[in-house]
Amino acid sequence: MSIDVKICGINSVESLDAAIAGGAKMLGFVFVNKSPRVLTRDEARDLLARVPEGIIKVALMVGPHDFKAHSIGSQLPFDMVQLHGSEKPQRVADISAITGRPVIKAIGIETAQDIALAHAYEDVCDHILLDAKPPKDATVPGGNAQSFDWDLIAGEKWQKPWLLAGGLSVANLAEAVKTSGAGFVDVSSGVEDAPGQKSPQKIREFLKLAKSL
Repeated sequence: MSIDVKICGINSVESLDAAIAGGAKMLGFVFVNKSPRVLTRDEARDLLARVPEGIIKVALMVGPHDFKAHSIGSQLPFDMVQLHGSEKPQRVADISAITGRPVIKAIGIETAQDIALAHAYEDVCDHILLDAKPPKDATVPGGNAQSFDWDLIAGEKWQKPWLLAGGLSVANLAEAVKTSGAGFVDVSSGVEDAPGQKSPQKIREFLKLAKSL
């Protein structure tokens, strides 16, 4: 059994090509102004043109207003939208309708109460992404190289497909998968040399390890 991988925060041709060659299932492109991985629409369009059929292209946004959600959904060939903010369930449903795309909803996990909150989104999204809650001084909700207690979700049953995120790297991937039971993982900071600087070599190593698990 191999683990499916989403490489998030793709922002260069080199990182994109490494992710494609390594067999990434999903690629995430960030549209959050404060993120070191943010792309302009022209930059995203150029990268998206290189993605072959069969790899799922995901637009990541945080609390987008209607115009931004609609324009990204209509102008760029994304397959899914990822919402990584504090969007309520109804807003998730609204953005899915506005963009005409399935939605991945990210939920920050710290306690068992957060698990219950994540389940509340299953009726309105297509995938759940379980991430660590950001540090108090963080400027963005994800990509902060933080993990959460994977024992909190061990044995948890989900109605929708789910991804494990939060501080994953080649150093802890095997343990994270074994403890949480994840079959799909999301990595961003763990394949970078510095915030926003993706390492093609680290991407290749992560994907190779995921295939072997």
